[in-house]
Amino acid sequence: MLVVRTQIKEILKEANLGVDQIAKEFPDKLDENVKQLILVAAQRAKENGRRTVMGRDV
Repeated sequence: MLVVRTQIKEILKEANLGVDQIAKEFPDKLDENVKQLILVAAQRAKENGRRTVMGRDV
C-alpha cells in the first residue's frame, strides 16, 4: 500500500473542511490512482530518455 490512512486523515484535518471520516474503500481507490500516476510518470521519463522519474513527469 502506497497511501497511509493516518496521512489521509491528517490532510483532511489540516484542510479544515469538516470532512474527517474515510470510507473503507477510499484508501484502496486512492492507492490505485497513485500507482497509475507513477506508471504514467515513469513512461514519460522513459520517452524523454531518462531513467529517473522527476516532478515534471507528473
